Amino acid sequence: MQLAVNILVLAAIYALIACGYVLIYRVSRVLNLAHGELMMLGAYMLVATASAFSMSPVMAVVIAALMSLAVGGMVYLFLMRRMTGEMVLAAVLTTVALGILIRGAVILIWSAQQYHPRAMLGWGNPVITLPGDARISLYAALLIMATVVVYGGLFLFLRFGRWGMRMRAAGQDPLLAAQRGINLHAVFALAWGLSTFTGALAGILIALDSGLDSTMVMIGLKAFPAALVGGLDSLAGALLGALIIAAAEVGVIRFIDPLLADVVPFIVLIAMLVIRPWGLFGTREELDRV
Repeated sequence: MQLAVNILVLAAIYALIACGYVLIYRVSRVLNLAHGELMMLGAYMLVATASAFSMSPVMAVVIAALMSLAVGGMVYLFLMRRMTGEMVLAAVLTTVALGILIRGAVILIWSAQQYHPRAMLGWGNPVITLPGDARISLYAALLIMATVVVYGGLFLFLRFGRWGMRMRAAGQDPLLAAQRGINLHAVFALAWGLSTFTGALAGILIALDSGLDSTMVMIGLKAFPAALVGGLDSLAGALLGALIIAAAEVGVIRFIDPLLADVVPFIVLIAMLVIRPWGLFGTREELDRV
């Protein structure tokens, strides 16, 4: 039972991060390789707001999440918007440069030391006992709940929301969407904002559960195979890909060697690229264009 709980928690982490990769690729066909760094930046924003709003912990978390939403929108408006009409490779390399810049800025501002936002906010992290003597921490349980809420909200938003339908239209045929009066820049900015928000939410909950340092970016990188395995233009695929990656990683940690944990997601990714390069639920024609 404990093994299943560990898989579920890790899958929730990867799924919550992977949906950010999917959102941006689905709408703008850009691989955001700075997503892990943006997730980490959101967690460090909690450190900043925890110091400024120590008397109101909930407000600190909410402001950190909203700041992440704004950062994502600004990344598009002031940087990625200038990549419109350029080669896809140029946009991808821009995100690589952005990630390196964010990583350096984080170390410069907050140094490489470990932070514990939960202690700064004065919160505890009680352990919940489940049937079968399985245990899960409060914030790990919140991670699972947040993943369910985020994916449910995104499915409803993209299916029925006015701006969600505009995002779908822009992803399917941007030229036709623009001719129909859809503001593509606003749609892309929204996609970047939502992507960064969901990633930051994962980073914040991870930091509250187990602390924060600059190595958190590795978690964001390991979530990238989950998005690719499931299919870069499919939210449902991201969920399944996250579950596959998490099950493989936890299985290796439990039965083989914990030192191989960081390698497993990329082994699964290579196997999937050999067998089905566009992922389990991805669209073959669109991925072939990349």
